[in-house]
Amino acid sequence: MAKGKSWIEPHSSGIYVKPADLWIDPSRPVERAAVTHGHADHARSGHGSVFATPETLAIMALRYGVDVEASHNQAYPYGDGFELGGVRFSFHPAGHVLGSAQILMEYQGERIVVTGDYKRRPDPTCAPFEVVPCDIFVTEATFGLPVFRHPPTADEIAKLIGAVRAEPDRSVLVGAYALGKAQRVIAELRGAGWDAPIYIHGALERMCQLYAVHGVDLGELRLVSETDKAEMAGQIVLAPPSALNDRWSRRLPDPVTAMASGWMRVRQRARQRMVELPLVISDHADWDELTTTISEVNPKESWITHGSEDGLLRWCELHQRKARALHLVGRDLEEEV
Repeated sequence: MAKGKSWIEPHSSGIYVKPADLWIDPSRPVERAAVTHGHADHARSGHGSVFATPETLAIMALRYGVDVEASHNQAYPYGDGFELGGVRFSFHPAGHVLGSAQILMEYQGERIVVTGDYKRRPDPTCAPFEVVPCDIFVTEATFGLPVFRHPPTADEIAKLIGAVRAEPDRSVLVGAYALGKAQRVIAELRGAGWDAPIYIHGALERMCQLYAVHGVDLGELRLVSETDKAEMAGQIVLAPPSALNDRWSRRLPDPVTAMASGWMRVRQRARQRMVELPLVISDHADWDELTTTISEVNPKESWITHGSEDGLLRWCELHQRKARALHLVGRDLEEEV
């Protein structure tokens, strides 16, 4: 039987590793934090020390003002790590966004992996998920229901390009989360042969520049604020989801409103957001990816958090896999995934 509950503790504010006096993805300031990735429900400012991948630290510097150069903040490439209180920590690709990592902890012969957020399908903007064998597997379950089976990304990108070509007098405005989703959609478009400039909201500019610094080629990007309205007819525009129905969108020529999110599988969500072109593109594992990953990791026990915990817990029970739902307060569902 897995012993992890004797040395790690799930709390509403994160996962506490007792021997190391360290928290994983804490939602409040702590003395020591290991951070899986840069999204706001996992990363924040105010920690005494931060341990993360170089890319995640760079993202935290950009978004939250974390001092990357400070000696108390430590960056570790994939496969590398540190030891604290007898616990060996190492970082392994999660496939979620640039720099996202699973955290492997090894202590007294036991191995525990905290995935943070992850996905299994290819993404040109980040390293692919690595299966890390362990005794306890702490997995997210954002899309932990069988209804969530994401279509091939290439099909959704083809749908987007087709919409642009079908409406040459209109722009297509895609709502995409500023960290990860926007850059992925751009990179997927480039991979599909879309070589024209892509127009972006100013809120996306610095994160796109950071991705470029870390080797992700996004091609030519132009700011909407510096572009004539007529120039954007028959073109693709990306903006944060909050801008879709904002006055800002009046700068565009009769935009077709699109949204890139796993939640676009739910038609009511698309209608609520007044989305004409729902694009089911997610940076989280869908149902099949979640269940396949648990099978491949093959842990003694799975701890389920951050989403539809009960559905995935039931699957584990039906497949004779030991599991528990953590029910962490404040670790619900992200708005745009």
